[in-house]
Order: sequence, then C-alpha cells, then structure tokens
Amino acid sequence: MAFEMIRLDIAAGVATLILDRPARLNSAPPQMFDEIAEALDHLKGARALVITGAGRAFCSGADLGDRKDADPSSPGDWAYRALTRHYGPTLVKLSKLGMPVICAVNGAAAGIGCSIALAGDLVIAGKSAYFLQSFVNVGLVPDGGASWILPRLAGKARAAEMMMLGEKIAAEKAAGWGLIYKCVEDADLLTEARSLSTRLASGPTTALRMIRQSLASSLDTDYATALAHEAEGQRVAADTDDAAEGKKAFREKRKPEFRGM
Repeated sequence: MAFEMIRLDIAAGVATLILDRPARLNSAPPQMFDEIAEALDHLKGARALVITGAGRAFCSGADLGDRKDADPSSPGDWAYRALTRHYGPTLVKLSKLGMPVICAVNGAAAGIGCSIALAGDLVIAGKSAYFLQSFVNVGLVPDGGASWILPRLAGKARAAEMMMLGEKIAAEKAAGWGLIYKCVEDADLLTEARSLSTRLASGPTTALRMIRQSLASSLDTDYATALAHEAEGQRVAADTDDAAEGKKAFREKRKPEFRGM
C-alpha cells in the first residue's frame, strides 16, 4: 500500500511498520496515525507486528503544526478533536490487534510517541533511546493513554515522576523499572526485534492472541473475572490444530511446528 508517513512490509509472517518522517524525528501529525490505523487493516499473512522509527528517533511526539481547521482562539478544541478522532482510535485499534506487537525503540519516544512505544506487548529499546512525558514542560497534560498505561507498567510513583517532572527516562532505567522488556546495544536493536518477532510469528497464533486479550482485560477486572476469561480463552485455544500439534510434539519430545491454525 502507498503511504506518505509510514512504511509497511510483510515478510515471513512478520509485519514491520516504520514511522517514516526522519527529517522531523518521526513527529506524528494526525495523518500518520490515520495511516497506522489503515495499515492495521492490511496485515494479511502476518502473525506478528514490529513497530519502529526511521532514522534517529522512534517518534518525537505529535506534530500539530498543520491546523487548517483550527480556531486560533480555541486551540484546546482542535487538540480534543485530534485526540478523539485520530490518535485515540488508532491506539485502541492497536490494543485490539489479534497478534503480538513488538516495539523497537530507537532514540526519542516522546509525548504520543512514548504512548505508542509502550503500547507494544514486548518493548525493546536501544541504549541511546529514552522515554519522555514532555507535556508538563509546555503547560499541557499527558495524552495518548499515558495516564492509564504508565501507573500499570511502572507504578504510581514512577508515573508521577514521568508526568509531573517531565524528565527523560533512559532506556536502561526504563528496563530497570519494568517499563520495557529489554534494553540492548543500539546496533543490535533491529536484530533483536526481528529475532523476537520471528519467534512469535512461528508460535501458536490463537493462543498468543488470547494471551494478549487476557493481559489487557486483566488490568481492569477482578480475580474471578480473570479466571473466567482464562477458561474461555483455553476453550478456544484447546480446539486449535496448534494445540494438537503442541501436545503431539510434547509426547514425541520434539519442537512443535505451529501453523497458526
């Protein structure tokens, strides 16, 4: 597909979505998020998704420079429309994607860029990467779901540090906090991401989808409801060909060959 602000490639069961405005450090106008949403509808053949940025940054935040329909007397209304019509719906769509999402964070992940980076199931960052909630520095409040995801990933105290102090959180510190999965050498970032995505793409597709759904729902449910969701997920997964192959491989003491069925 032809996009202006992103690139999409699908090979060997892995979709790679690249934020592609390197001259602007991949700052994201509403159009970029609209293109991401469209790309998520065209992942046929993919069983895992990698999101990364072109050039020196992952995403330096929202680019709100082109406000053709903005009322200069009410910038808040324009921001509200951008968030509710473009950024927010795309992030919700990504959260409901039926495959694992790996974010490979290179350089800055700031503002809305921080939000999409942390939306991955497994987030890998290069050592030079950092995560920044910069809103308070310009008199704004966090958006892109930051107030929801940060306390759940890092706890209330660390979320308050990020959102109220507006300071960079280096990749190694983010890994130590449990904010991300792993910090690696910059030169190894894409190799690590490809290895991980290939591993997930060769895994049991239905089981991975149900695990993703269970993790998301467990953040807002009680223990009993989580148990019920797990039981329902197990009912679906247990009837797949992948589950049958997994049991057979276990009995035969070999590595299973999952086909995503």
